[in-house]
Amino acid sequence: IAGSFADIFRSNALKNGLLPVEVERDQLDHIGRLVDADPDAELAVDLEAQQVRLADGSTISFALDPFARGMLLAGTDELGYLLGLEPQIAAYEARRPARISTLP
Repeated sequence: IAGSFADIFRSNALKNGLLPVEVERDQLDHIGRLVDADPDAELAVDLEAQQVRLADGSTISFALDPFARGMLLAGTDELGYLLGLEPQIAAYEARRPARISTLP
């Protein structure tokens, strides 16, 4: 959870199954105050609801690219997503005319 992430870090994190949660500065300060008051305070990140639940009962919403969210929720990556489309890809290829060889 941070106020911002570099684009390359965000992209790499998501591709590796790590959720970078970006929140506004005042929200980050609120989290810091809660932790200062109680170092054992727990928070929960709910990817499905796109919310961070804080120890005081409040929630912070966060934005996330829908495709990246879907990959994280499915527990897969882009390659896994494409492999899941294998039947549709095979059907598409079957409808296409055979390739013509240009070799002598």
